[in-house]
Amino acid sequence: MKTNFRFSNLCGTVYKKGNLVFSPDGNTILSPVGNRITVFDLVNNRTETLPFENKRNIRRIALSPKGNILLSVDELGNALLVNYRKRTVLHYFNLKDKVRDIQFSPDGKYFAVGLGRNIEVWRSPGFTREFAPFELHRKYAGHYDDITHISWSPDSRFFLTSGKDMTVKVFSVDPIEGFTATTMSGHRSVVIGAWFSKDMSAVYTVSADGAVCVRRFRVHGVAENLTFGEFPRDSEGNLLKTIWFTENRYYSNTIAKVQSAAFNPATSILVLGLTNGVFGIWEMPEFNQIHTLSISRKMINTVAINPSGEWLAFGSSKMGQLLVWEWQSETYILKQQGHFYDMSCVGYSADGQYVGTGGDDAKLKVWNALTGYCFITFSDHSSAVTAVQFTKGNQVVLSASLDGTVRAYDLVRYRNFRVFTSPTPVQFNTLAVDPSGEIVCAGCLDTFEIYMWSMQTGKLLDVLSGHQAPISGLAFRPDGLSLASSSWDKSVRLWDAFNRSKIVERLEHGHEVLALAYRPDGKELCSSTLDGQIHFWDIEKAAPTKTIEGRRDIAGGRKAGDKRSADNTSSGKSFNSLCYSADGSAVLGGGNSMFVCLYDCKSSILLRKFQITKNQSLDGVQIKLNSKLMTEAGSADLIDSDGIDSDTEKHADRSLPGVKSGDKSNRLLKPEARTRDVKFSPTGRQWAAASTEGLLIYSLDETITFDPYELDEDVTPDTIRDLSRKGDHLRALVNAFRLNERYLIREVYEAIPPLDVVLLTKDFPEAYLERLLRFIADIIESSQLLEFHLRWISGLLSNHGTFVKTRSASLQPVLRTLQRGVTRLHQDIGSVCDKNQYMLKYLLVQGKRLEEAKQEEEGNITMNDILSGFDDDKEFETDAEFDEDETMDVDNAFVPLAA
Repeated sequence: MKTNFRFSNLCGTVYKKGNLVFSPDGNTILSPVGNRITVFDLVNNRTETLPFENKRNIRRIALSPKGNILLSVDELGNALLVNYRKRTVLHYFNLKDKVRDIQFSPDGKYFAVGLGRNIEVWRSPGFTREFAPFELHRKYAGHYDDITHISWSPDSRFFLTSGKDMTVKVFSVDPIEGFTATTMSGHRSVVIGAWFSKDMSAVYTVSADGAVCVRRFRVHGVAENLTFGEFPRDSEGNLLKTIWFTENRYYSNTIAKVQSAAFNPATSILVLGLTNGVFGIWEMPEFNQIHTLSISRKMINTVAINPSGEWLAFGSSKMGQLLVWEWQSETYILKQQGHFYDMSCVGYSADGQYVGTGGDDAKLKVWNALTGYCFITFSDHSSAVTAVQFTKGNQVVLSASLDGTVRAYDLVRYRNFRVFTSPTPVQFNTLAVDPSGEIVCAGCLDTFEIYMWSMQTGKLLDVLSGHQAPISGLAFRPDGLSLASSSWDKSVRLWDAFNRSKIVERLEHGHEVLALAYRPDGKELCSSTLDGQIHFWDIEKAAPTKTIEGRRDIAGGRKAGDKRSADNTSSGKSFNSLCYSADGSAVLGGGNSMFVCLYDCKSSILLRKFQITKNQSLDGVQIKLNSKLMTEAGSADLIDSDGIDSDTEKHADRSLPGVKSGDKSNRLLKPEARTRDVKFSPTGRQWAAASTEGLLIYSLDETITFDPYELDEDVTPDTIRDLSRKGDHLRALVNAFRLNERYLIREVYEAIPPLDVVLLTKDFPEAYLERLLRFIADIIESSQLLEFHLRWISGLLSNHGTFVKTRSASLQPVLRTLQRGVTRLHQDIGSVCDKNQYMLKYLLVQGKRLEEAKQEEEGNITMNDILSGFDDDKEFETDAEFDEDETMDVDNAFVPLAA
């Protein structure tokens, strides 16, 4: 089994805090998610999480105008310089203060950083690794309170800064004759932002009370406005005195405060995000209101506009929402929301295409594992969702909840079609479905019983009693003959689900059992106990085979409130979730720590130890704490010293009338880094972990291409290409797999004539069959040669069916990946054909008529006779008059090879 799993994507969380940034082409948006950055491709409907982490939660990000340099700054001012196109970190740098804002100049030569009351302008670094890429250009001061916003002029010579001191200042990058730093006042609240117009003839400023000011530039005592940047002189060559003045003052007339704002110079569109979840669009400079819409129940923390001004992006930190809205057509381009509270459980569909997650917010979300998007959310539960499981047919997903119900959802019609309940109110925390999908079982916390229902009728079939403590885990044997249950009563019980007369096997443990899992072949079972051990049991003999001591492996870091060191504490040193790999050779375990461990079942050796996060904004990430951060009031990390991260709604106490402020001693709570559930994909190519930061997906690393297999000196790229040109395609393809260069395999594979595929599949050696099937599964969704791939798949499975059947266990991950790709393409093509079936029928009819007209013309029929055949009075054939041979079978139609 390959163990080179690498972090590939982060789902379940779309926005945490910070600012949103559009790419220069406007088709991609970057969103800070904790200490990572997620990229949403709005055109191709895909998400990608960049493979690097900041030390703490990201506060500000900035992308250069050319889209090649990315700056990411965390809460303490630690900055990462990233080559955005190559997704690599070039440099680490500490700005030594909390960053309020950071913006690149339009020409990309500088970037300005707001640090407290001061501004620093730095020269933009290059694209390669340098010893000291950051070069400070100038420092600026003048504000009497913290800076809130920075914006540049279109010519990159000047920039505006807004502050909490209710003023706006204009600075120049370099000294310019006739210009001095200017202060604009007049607002009565914190200035949210200030921007230059496109022609630099005006400056627009917005404050938190909804006031919008239009400022103009002119010579003192002259009524004619000037374009800023031109400093006129008199006849003697002396500079004239110039001033900024407020031409107009507007008010948005909103009850709520303005929390965020954005301006697009190309379209002169101003967007304001309010604290009550409403946003408004105004056209400047006349301040004509275009639209107002409520999109959230909480405040809008950030607003962004793409360069063309068509799409608006909104982020709500409290709700974890990310919205992209097209204001002209009034439609959503993107509407995503993560779980409001922690994610508690995760489950893969049988083909690995979908991932279901349940959270403490009582919601069940289903994600596309390929694109990373959530496409359906079920909100029927009234309490935390504790377990999620798909049926084998991928058409039903079930969820168990603490509200005492188990619900079954139809993934075709997206509805809750079955609700399973118990005679007395209980809290369900575990769930299991038999392989046929007919029997549903759930274990509870309070009565220590297991309830069994029928999927078809929804009736309660049986209640399994015997445990003396809460049920911690349930799992059906892969063949469906028995049900295993684990409990805090230090035992695992094996039940015969269909014959209650048999004796229940009891597997005794020394400590409380927290989780269990069956091996895919059903011959072995593993269970984890509170002392950090993983026990393996032979099912036929009901006897233990081996034990893995994982206490030291799963141990996490020290929490801020711990009195003992991480080595001496007993919390978090056990596995609360287990899962076998697709081939059953390894077991994956996660617990209340920042680590996930992968063990080899045969040798009981730790293969890999994954650290799910390095975010120091979470509790339990650091092994040792810094004593300098300990104060008389507690840990400094839990005290909001400057108020920049404070939430006014959290401190507000509305329980009594007239009370405007709540408990000032309220402390920030650091979430604990932990993994509540882990699951392997049935394809074996990835695994997922439901963690504090969201749904972390790890996939096999395919960057290492040179992996020779039965290689000798005669196998070179030149000899392989020569064999392909000579028509010896079988030898060329086999040698390409022996060299295992991916680009060469694809070149030889696509050079094979389609008519030769049937013969090549008969003689293809079975030693390379798995590699060829995996190769086809990897490229089938991104290639246009659909019929070509289907011919290969059909030929290989038809001619080597016996080989595939005898090795079904080892080939199962590959076949599931192949099935997922073919199913997805079938759905895409089927939907296109269904939308155009009447057009296809119309074209067939017209083709038939033209063919008849051509035949009549060849029989010396005049043109008038042909035209008379298309007389308007003649009735067209109806759809019912088509023969079965003439109609198109949309579902079974192949795409032409040229496609």
